[in-house]
Amino acid sequence: MKMLNSLISKGGTIMLLLAISLGIQLKSTAQGGVTVYQYRRVPNDKIEEFLKRETTYWAIVAEKAMAGGNLTFWALLEKVGGYDLENSSNYLFVNTCKDIDKIGDVWNSAGTVFPNVPMDKMETNSMSTVTSMFFLEDRGWQQAANADPSKDFMYIAMVYHNTNYPDSLISLENKYWGPFIKSAMDKNQTTQRAWGNTRILSPSGDNIKATTVSYDLYPNLKEALIPTWNPSTVFPEKGLSEINNIELGRRGGAIYRIVKAVSAEGM
Repeated sequence: MKMLNSLISKGGTIMLLLAISLGIQLKSTAQGGVTVYQYRRVPNDKIEEFLKRETTYWAIVAEKAMAGGNLTFWALLEKVGGYDLENSSNYLFVNTCKDIDKIGDVWNSAGTVFPNVPMDKMETNSMSTVTSMFFLEDRGWQQAANADPSKDFMYIAMVYHNTNYPDSLISLENKYWGPFIKSAMDKNQTTQRAWGNTRILSPSGDNIKATTVSYDLYPNLKEALIPTWNPSTVFPEKGLSEINNIELGRRGGAIYRIVKAVSAEGM
């Protein structure tokens, strides 16, 4: 998938969040670099070809580019449900790279990976529209000790948090929620299988109603919609109260199906 048109020539596409182990793949995004979320709108009559090209060509381009060491993670996510469907994004690309200024070089290698495939048979820009783009820093990751990524990491619930103090919010979540959810997952007190945390670097301002994004991974859509908890679970009430005190307004959220993900650590 193509991330920034001004950075990329030849019409390649940069993928914005399961090869060998999606657990390893997602964990790699929390180990430095910049992550890009690119939200796309694909018309219904273009979805089949869009998915075919992204998973057939651009996932492989991303995988090959990881050998160069800059790109570390690539994923294509499909939104489940939503509102104002005709005018909102229905796909999310996730890319993590060590040097954001060199991200364009990754996609210029498409011609060497698929030298006999014309670009007009590979590109997906003409059949999709970028609706928004975010740059983020990954700041936390917890995974169930007994998680089987090939079965347990199928859906992601993205949670958008708004606060004037994003670093403080992330610190509180990593202090209280991270250890709690890790313990709860290991004890099978919840159906959630992994959790991650990120800070939004750009854009920012009054029109951007989020400053951090956390994400929860589940084995199926039902659990992503209605997570199951053991009735005996003891939540970190003090920590949750501190977290709630510095958040502004109601959290936003969306659920995505994981279409494809590859990672440098999974190769």
